Amino acid sequence: MSTYERDFYAWTQNQATLLRSHEFAHLDIDNLSEEIEAMGRSERRQLTNRLEVLLAHLLKWQFQPERRGRSWRSTVSEQRRRIARLLRDNPSLQPDLPLLLADAYQDARHAAADETGLDVTIFPAASPYPLEDVLAAEWLPA
Repeated sequence: MSTYERDFYAWTQNQATLLRSHEFAHLDIDNLSEEIEAMGRSERRQLTNRLEVLLAHLLKWQFQPERRGRSWRSTVSEQRRRIARLLRDNPSLQPDLPLLLADAYQDARHAAADETGLDVTIFPAASPYPLEDVLAAEWLPA
């Protein structure tokens, strides 16, 4: 059993030491490559999750106007700020936004249905919100 399998933290520290000392021949290339790819997937997943939370709150805002409050508005603002930061730190994710938005919307529909008690079919099958509006600092659906 390798250090990677036995003690992931120790493995990461060893790999970092090998990289800093330019001992490339001793690197665990296969696992190192896999971990680097996983880090990228994690950033993409985080962006999708933040879009999902944002979209669910936009749906709740639109479909339950009588329950609107500062908490929902605060969540919308927070998710937009965090999405902007993620995109600033990972600009190569920008071209993926339309696809990520479409994926996130499907989960957001179900989350909004669960949270509101409304039937999921009340919400449009595809996002009714243009990407530009979703990310706009002050925009909220009517």
